[in-house]
Amino acid sequence: MNEKIYKTMAVTGAGSIALGIVVLVSGIVCGVLAIVSGARLLKRKSDIIF
Repeated sequence: MNEKIYKTMAVTGAGSIALGIVVLVSGIVCGVLAIVSGARLLKRKSDIIF
């Protein structure tokens, strides 16, 4: 009985770690894309402002 509980907890923990890594990586990617987009806007600021 205890072995089943241990295996279930191990799988759940591994899933949580994997999900955390995915969320972390996607957050970093979104941040980098936002910075790059902002830099492009600042670079072309004179073309945008009338």
